Amino acid sequence: MATLPVLPLTDAVLLPGMVIPVTLDPTTQAAVDAARATGDHKLLAVPRLDGEYGSVGAIATIEKVGRLPSGEPAAVIRGIARARIGSGVPGPGAALWVEASEIDEPAPAGKARELAREYRALVTSVLQQRGAWQVIDAVERMTDLSELADSAGYAPWLSLAQKTELLAAPDVTARLELLVGWVKEHLAEQEVTEQINSEVREELEKTQREFLLRQQLAAIRKELGEDAPDGSADYRARVETADLPEKVREAALREVGKLERASDASPEAGWIRTWLDTVLEMPWSTRTEDNTDLTAARAVLNADHAGLSDVKDRILEYLAVRNRRAERDLGVIGGRGSGAVLALAGPPGVGKTSLGESVARALGRRFVRVSLGGIRDEAEIRGHRRTYVGALPGRIVRALREAGSMNPVVLLDEVDKLSAGYAGDPAAALLEVLDPAQNHTFRDHYLEVDLDLSDVLFLATANVVEAIPGPLLDRMELVTLDGYTEDEKVAIARDHLLPRQRERAGLTADEVDVDPSALGRIAGEYTREAGVRQLERALAKIMRKVAVALTDDAAPVRVDAENLVRYLGRPKHTPESAERTAVPGVATGLAVTGAGGDVLFIEATSMEGDPGLTLTGQLGDVMKESAHIALSYLRANGRRLGLDPNALAGRRIHLHVPAGAVPKDGPSAGITMVTALASLASGRPVRPEFGMTGEVTLSGRVLPIGGVKQKLLAAHRAGLTEVIIPARNEPDLDDLPTEVREALTVHTLADVADVLALALRPADADTLITPNLTPA
Repeated sequence: MATLPVLPLTDAVLLPGMVIPVTLDPTTQAAVDAARATGDHKLLAVPRLDGEYGSVGAIATIEKVGRLPSGEPAAVIRGIARARIGSGVPGPGAALWVEASEIDEPAPAGKARELAREYRALVTSVLQQRGAWQVIDAVERMTDLSELADSAGYAPWLSLAQKTELLAAPDVTARLELLVGWVKEHLAEQEVTEQINSEVREELEKTQREFLLRQQLAAIRKELGEDAPDGSADYRARVETADLPEKVREAALREVGKLERASDASPEAGWIRTWLDTVLEMPWSTRTEDNTDLTAARAVLNADHAGLSDVKDRILEYLAVRNRRAERDLGVIGGRGSGAVLALAGPPGVGKTSLGESVARALGRRFVRVSLGGIRDEAEIRGHRRTYVGALPGRIVRALREAGSMNPVVLLDEVDKLSAGYAGDPAAALLEVLDPAQNHTFRDHYLEVDLDLSDVLFLATANVVEAIPGPLLDRMELVTLDGYTEDEKVAIARDHLLPRQRERAGLTADEVDVDPSALGRIAGEYTREAGVRQLERALAKIMRKVAVALTDDAAPVRVDAENLVRYLGRPKHTPESAERTAVPGVATGLAVTGAGGDVLFIEATSMEGDPGLTLTGQLGDVMKESAHIALSYLRANGRRLGLDPNALAGRRIHLHVPAGAVPKDGPSAGITMVTALASLASGRPVRPEFGMTGEVTLSGRVLPIGGVKQKLLAAHRAGLTEVIIPARNEPDLDDLPTEVREALTVHTLADVADVLALALRPADADTLITPNLTPA
């Protein structure tokens, strides 16, 4: 027998083993305070129905005291055992104290286990209807029959009176008998309810079907001429009830007035109906709610794409700023929405287009793609004027209509492939679309009403930034995607490309396994690209060959670096820097093309003949000037550099840049040309592990160039280990991936003399060029 404070429960019943929260009012607060003052935190939880206490309660302990999310004070209590309530006794505080004697549970009768099996099956049926699979698992794991019966205290379909009856029954067999009967009654009620709901659904479907048939009947009668209304009254009602901006509604009602006055035989009536349908289909007031969970958005972006940290960070910044302004109720900025315009520029295959879908999923917005490649007509962007036969709205309006919201993610694919034609320049039409200061009042030629694009997130993709008109590029925030490292390609192939191609070939992971070493060799020796398209094609070829092999032999196939030749043939790209630079006059340079970074070789030779310089390899004007500067510098400074002053004098110099069919231009090959000519003049070959890039001046200074990240990625792919770049490009090294930065030794130099001392192999005799050089 124990003396405990009484905790009255008016809206719950606590059974042994249950844990429930209790809202604290003055009465319950007094009981909780009294129990906590005793030190053992025990009290007697007694159900109170219709103002009367039950004869049996539950001895409970206080687990926690705090506040609910709503701010109300509450306590969490756990039931321990049943107890019979005795007489009241005086106690400390304002609580009611009673004597409580714990009730011993009798041993289960023989039929208790049969009842428990039946009850478990019945309660599983109820929980399956509710989809509570975790609760089903918990019920299946319960082996104690008393615990199983008392867990019914959580059941929402049992009344407080029924739960009080369970509390008052110490015999587990009696409790299980009660529960079996109650659950059977509940299942019967559920069956009747479901039958009634089914009948109601059938009646609703019948009503909807009749409505549709009546609409079709009206259309048939109209075609037969039995009833030929012009539909203007219907359009007026639709416009008046639609959620349209006020100015749009006024314009639509004016067009409805014209329709009412027009003859059915007039072509203008058809044009007006088409225009009204377009206006009514536009999602003028529909906007999706942005995802406010930055962690979830980051997880979506990382799951879909490896690397690309710059654009991921920009999307998360956009989302964070939008969330913060929403939390502080700051509204829109300057009366306009919070859209953005990003330009994703990079070589093919790096994931620019697919990134748009990932951004839409991360933001919780709808996604629509607008392909701009090859468009030559301004009306494709801004729409045709309604005076033309077959006029249509522009692609921007059609994109919003397709998305069904005014704040989708719109991907403007291949924006650098736009071209001007006799019908105008579509790039000029995009200026208003992508200008945040103007696009809140964008006016399509077909609609002729203001359209707010300021909530749209525009993503433009391009391969060559230089092909985008300057005014258009100025309106976009440029994010450069320079390509993937070999480690990133292996991760992409392992996590995305390989499972996709395996599924397309009808294979499983148990039937074919591709070793990571094979993936690395495919990326380095078979594809060597900035993106991963060729890598995916190579994996598709492997999967097809494996599918053929499994037809003859059911044994699982493992593809590794040793047997890769069997599936893909000989490697297409092998390191050739050592072979090409083994003779004097050849130097390895770095360049940027539309497909990313690349390695090029500059070859120099001299011969008897008229003095002068011959240039071949489809070189542009800037590159030709670099060659003349390189030759003039060496002739003027050859003696100081330790070169034979007669080596380049009075002879014909020929400078060639393979491949001859590819046009090349730019100043960044300057130091490579100087190195090739110096190697030719001195007879000292260029060290094969070196690549270099930088502009040269007549005074021998090395000037900064662009595309450093892409060039160093290309050097890493080509197997070079040391690279020379201009000293003023040293900050660009921060953009390099860690694995590339660790694999390359990058020298940042400002003088051509230092370049020659580092890049040329030492001569047998001492050289005059002995500067102190340290890697960056």
